[in-house]
Amino acid sequence: MDPGAISIPIQEAAGNAPLRILLVLTILALIPGLVISMTAFLRIVVVLGLMRQALGLQQMPPNQVIIGISIFLTYFVMGPSLERVYADSVKPYMRGEVSETEALSRGAGPMRDFMLSQTRDSDLALMANLAKEPEYGTPDDVPMRVVVPAFIVSELRTAFAIGFLLFIPFLVVDLAIAALLNALGMIMLPPTAIALPFKLLIFVLADGWALLVGAVVRSFGGA
Repeated sequence: MDPGAISIPIQEAAGNAPLRILLVLTILALIPGLVISMTAFLRIVVVLGLMRQALGLQQMPPNQVIIGISIFLTYFVMGPSLERVYADSVKPYMRGEVSETEALSRGAGPMRDFMLSQTRDSDLALMANLAKEPEYGTPDDVPMRVVVPAFIVSELRTAFAIGFLLFIPFLVVDLAIAALLNALGMIMLPPTAIALPFKLLIFVLADGWALLVGAVVRSFGGA
C-alpha cells in the first residue's frame, strides 16, 4: 500500500479536528435547551411547579428538588427514545461508522417520533402555516424547525390543563376555610394560613406524590 495514500486522509482528519471540537462543544452547550424543548421535561417541570402553587407552598419543595425530580422522570419517560438514539446514532458515531452529520440525522429520528406523538395536529398545522411550509406527506417530511415549536405549544397546553385539574380540590378547601372563618367572625385571620395544613394533610393522606407522578407519566401514553 502506498504510504502517500494514507497520509492524505490523516491530514484531512487533522485539518477537521478543530471544527469537530467546535461542533461537539456547541452541541454540549445546547444540551440544556434541547432537554427543555424536545423532551418530556417541559410538561413535567411545569406540572410540578403548578402543584406547588396549588398547595400554597412558595419554596417547598425547592426548585432544585423539582428540577431533579423532573430530570429523572424525563429519563424514565424518554428511555425508549434515548435507547434508539444511542443505538442508531451515538454507537455508530463512536465506532467511526458514520459522520457527525449522519449521526445527528439519525439521532433526530427518534426525537421527532416522540415529539410528533405528543403534538396536536392543530399546533403542527399552525407552525407549518406560520413557516409557510406546504402540506407534508409523512412525519419524516416535517422539518424540526416546525416540529419543535409545535411540540412546545402542545406541551404547555397539556401541562396547564393538568395544572387546572390540580387546583380544583385545593381551591375547594380554600373556599371552605374562608367561608368557615367568615361564619365564625374571624375575618381578620388569613384563610391561607389555616387552609395550608389541611391541604397538606389531604395531599399526604391521598398519597398525592404517587398519584401526581403516575398521572404525569401516564399522560405521555405509549411514548
